[in-house]
Amino acid sequence: MKTQRASLWLLGTTLVLCSVYTHGFRRCLISVDMNQLEESFQEIKRAIQTKDTFQNITILSTVETLQSIKPVDVCCVTKNLLEFYMRRVFKDHQELKPQILRRISSIANSFLYMQKTLKQCQEQRGCQCSEEATNATRIVHDNYDQLGIPSAAIKSLGELNIFIAWIEKNHQATSV
Repeated sequence: MKTQRASLWLLGTTLVLCSVYTHGFRRCLISVDMNQLEESFQEIKRAIQTKDTFQNITILSTVETLQSIKPVDVCCVTKNLLEFYMRRVFKDHQELKPQILRRISSIANSFLYMQKTLKQCQEQRGCQCSEEATNATRIVHDNYDQLGIPSAAIKSLGELNIFIAWIEKNHQATSV
């Protein structure tokens, strides 16, 4: 009888620990229409990228960290990069064409919604920033600062597809 209780206790403890472990690493899902976001980007891509005078330099993809971010750091990096786009890129870019400005505003509104959704998820699960995650976003900021504001904003807008694809991979229901 004692052996059965011990076995049941051990099984129960294992299940609880597994539940806590997977709950801690489960990704925050962001329900945004990624197709609409991608369409908005595609509609501005050519106009933005033709203004890019630094074709051989990148802000997001040089770090290559987006692809190597550990699952535990996804929350932090997403939060930091959304904030980066909202506080710097969208505000720094001066667009004169109304149709492009509307698309950029649409993307910014989607990012704002993602920030709100992610914040709620973070409050429930906690979102810690490791040194590696902080360094990855610091590199993005440094790359941005090295180009100068107008060029960096154009470059970052032109690289939105990299960030959008990464968000889709890490925060959509199909990725869990």
